[in-house]
Amino acid sequence: MTESRRPLKSRDTRWAKSLASALAARRVTPNAISVAGMVFASIGAVGLAATPCGCVQWTVGLLLGVAGAQLRLMCNLLDGMVAVEGGLKGKAGDLFNEAPDRFADIVLLVGAGHGVGAPWLGWMAASAAVLTAYVRAFGASVGQGQDFCGPLAKPQRMFFLTVGCLGAIAHRPVLTWTLWLIAIGAFFTTARRVLRLYRKLP
Repeated sequence: MTESRRPLKSRDTRWAKSLASALAARRVTPNAISVAGMVFASIGAVGLAATPCGCVQWTVGLLLGVAGAQLRLMCNLLDGMVAVEGGLKGKAGDLFNEAPDRFADIVLLVGAGHGVGAPWLGWMAASAAVLTAYVRAFGASVGQGQDFCGPLAKPQRMFFLTVGCLGAIAHRPVLTWTLWLIAIGAFFTTARRVLRLYRKLP
């Protein structure tokens, strides 16, 4: 896909439209929603990272990770809807649309890495995630549109992180396997986007 907005089926759901309309009616800015997404991601990341030291129980930390990933995605959905459909996009909208997403990717994946005792694995997954976004943004900067192709774009990364956290409640290694999946899948996604961009260049 090479659209300017990520194609999301959830954007057409009744609950999303109603919530976005309510936020726009109350003049809640898209930037504030983006910042809220960073806060949710940070809470999830702290929950995951604090489990090895016993500061947070394993199950509680994993559930905080799930909540952080999903609430971060909800904010990502709503900030765009309030900005575009709600007509509240500001001059710094593009900045707030991108920077909080990269922050959330990094803290959640690094937090998960610390949670499983492999910070390097979390950083590897986070680096791969940021690379997918970099190639997408670079494609737009050279006039070739934004390519949201997968298989491990942002929604899929957060889906697998959520499933991995839930699975790790019963079997701890599941979260480690999930981070490997995200890292390898995101690197593959980066390579695929680079190749697709290369083929479109004159």
